Formats: sequence, C-alpha cells, structure tokens
Amino acid sequence: MTAEAVQIRIHGSAELPTLIYLPGLHGNWMLIGGLRRALGNDLRFVEISYPSTLRWSIEDHAVAVEEALNQNGIHEGWLLAESFSSQIAWPLIGRGRLQVKGIILAGGFVRHPLRWAVLLAQRLFDDVSFAVITRILLGYARVSRFRFRRSPETFDEIQQFVVGLTQRDLAAAKHRLHLVAQNDPCALAGKVSVPLYGLSGLFDPVVPWFWVRRWLRGNCPGLKGYRIIWLADHNVLGTSPDVAAEQIRTWMGLEQKVESQVLKSKSNPKIKLQENMRERLVQ
Repeated sequence: MTAEAVQIRIHGSAELPTLIYLPGLHGNWMLIGGLRRALGNDLRFVEISYPSTLRWSIEDHAVAVEEALNQNGIHEGWLLAESFSSQIAWPLIGRGRLQVKGIILAGGFVRHPLRWAVLLAQRLFDDVSFAVITRILLGYARVSRFRFRRSPETFDEIQQFVVGLTQRDLAAAKHRLHLVAQNDPCALAGKVSVPLYGLSGLFDPVVPWFWVRRWLRGNCPGLKGYRIIWLADHNVLGTSPDVAAEQIRTWMGLEQKVESQVLKSKSNPKIKLQENMRERLVQ
C-alpha cells in the first residue's frame, strides 16, 4: 500500500460540522460538484479519491481512508458513502478509530441484493475492450445533459472524467466490482449503533432500494430514516443534488441550527426593534 494512497481535499473550516464523502465505483470526486455547491458553506466537506489499485481489499481501503483523514487532522465527522463506498463505511465504523457521528448511504447497501448481477457486470467488463467501453462512455457523456440538467457541474465533470479515463482506471473499477461481489458485512452492519440514514433514487436497477431498505429496517437498530427521491436514479447525489443536499443537511441537524440562530437573533431587543420597524413600514 506504500505506493498507492488515498487523495483528499477539504472545503470549509475545521470549526464547522464535517461531512466526509466516499465515492462510488468510479472511485473519485469528479462527479460530486453539484452536491458540493448545493450543500452550502456552513459545513466542512471532505472529499476522498481512491487510487486505481488492483490489490487493495475492503479493509485496506478503510485503513487508507483513516490514515488520510488522520494526517489532515480529521478525527470525527459524518460519512456520506456512495454506492461502492458503503462497503468501506462498515469497517470504518467497526474499527472505531474515526469518531463517526452518523452515516448516510447514497445508493448504498450492506450485502449487495443482486450478487449475480455484480458478477455479470464484471464478466461484461472483461469481455468488452477498453476502446469499446470508452466509445460507450463518450456517447453517454453526450446524451447526459438532460439527465444532469439540475446539476450542470456534474455534466461538465462527466466530460472530464471520460476524457481522462485510462485502462488502469477501468481495471480498478473491475477490481471494485470483484470486492463488492465477495463482501458480506451484514454481521458488522447489524451492530452499528450510530445514526444511519439511506438515500436512493426511485429508479435504481443497480442497487434496488426496496431490498436494501427492508433489510436495514429489519436488522439495523440505528436506522433513523430512508428517503426515496422520485426524480433521481442510482447516482442520486448527481441527478438530484439540491434535494439530496437539503435532506443531508436536515439529517445532520444543520437546518435546526440555522433556525435556532434565527430565533436567537430575533430574541435580541435591538433586532426585535428593527423587525417591528420593518413591519410598521410594510403596513
């Protein structure tokens, strides 16, 4: 693991509540710009990017994330685990070295509900050449403007991602599929006591949410809420970034903090007088 390392970038002050983004199968922060913008400036948003490794295990990924966060003085925060990274989130919590305030699964899962589909996807990747996959992705990038109309940042990032894709990146994605197919963190997930939330798009054939939600409700006492966003799909953070951001902020308690600050300011006699003056002017 010495030659391969997690990359990290941080937006916001250390004094703010921390949200740590762990990416999906693509493994980097290139598709999260829309959500970053929608989350606003009253939290610290930490983005993780995995190396294009072909040998790390799930546990190796968790250890590397821990080390990267520790080196940057980040010892606590909320986890926003997208798709593949839900598998990294479970050992991160189980290891207990990072103080996790809560976990939000975005298109995430415990044991994948359709393991045969994951194995099939892995075989398809093996059978199709890099050139063909690149052409397919380029075509997708051209027609995705409508899909990401609510997140132009994500649309631009898709273009950059496809252009910069290498054979090594594709091999790393295949490796992550293999890890998903082999992983079963059910026992670990059932012991999680921190607040747990789920966020999914209505149309998600990649990770069908109805099976995931049912399992979490029956086996995870820490589950506090599960939101289905109607106009989103598997990439719920990219296709509905504004709705997703609003829900994430609510779960983190940021909306309540803003309201309490407003109430506190209104209790100030000076501000009260100003508000009364405004009301009289309006009348």
